Amino acid sequence: MARTKTEQEDFWANKYAEDYIRNNQAFDHELGAQAWRTMLSKVSADVGNYLECGCNIGRNVDQLKTALPDATPSVIEISEPAFSSVTARHRFDHAFNGAILDSGFEPASFDLVFTMGVLIHINPDQLLDHMRRMFHYSRRYILMGEYFNRTPVSIEYRGQMNMLFKRDFGKLFIENFDVTLVDYGFLWGHLYDKAGFDDITWWLFEKR
Repeated sequence: MARTKTEQEDFWANKYAEDYIRNNQAFDHELGAQAWRTMLSKVSADVGNYLECGCNIGRNVDQLKTALPDATPSVIEISEPAFSSVTARHRFDHAFNGAILDSGFEPASFDLVFTMGVLIHINPDQLLDHMRRMFHYSRRYILMGEYFNRTPVSIEYRGQMNMLFKRDFGKLFIENFDVTLVDYGFLWGHLYDKAGFDDITWWLFEKR
């Protein structure tokens, strides 16, 4: 039985795909690489490969080429224009154009699985399903960088309702999956906006 698509998936795959690409082109990748080194500073094992769930045009891939030069990237991206853009510029081990829940990678395929500003756009009813997929794909580490709020709240996004949700993603994850917290922190937009980060709270977990 085919899975029912959410209004959030339709928005990112179709309605806002081209606009997002136009609005997100120029980044300071060296500053971004610095942010990634900070987020991954307590990783104790080599990251030989990683999967980004929701890569858009590949800003994080560009920055991780500097921060993790020996790691092989893989991506999932729901927007066809963004997917075409990133796959034209980078070579990936695995690349899937579609929703995260429709992807079908083997379990424990990647040393690191991460999102950066993606879970905030997921329908709350499917949030745990997305986290479960990330946990399933990860061999060791899971990192999430999202907007934080102590209690779940929906924020208007570019005139659209129900397209951006803030909450304590880290707490939800650690309460539902067998992981330990490795590190966490905050990327202040005042310092990191030029790299594409916008007041991001991040959590790094390791599977037990």
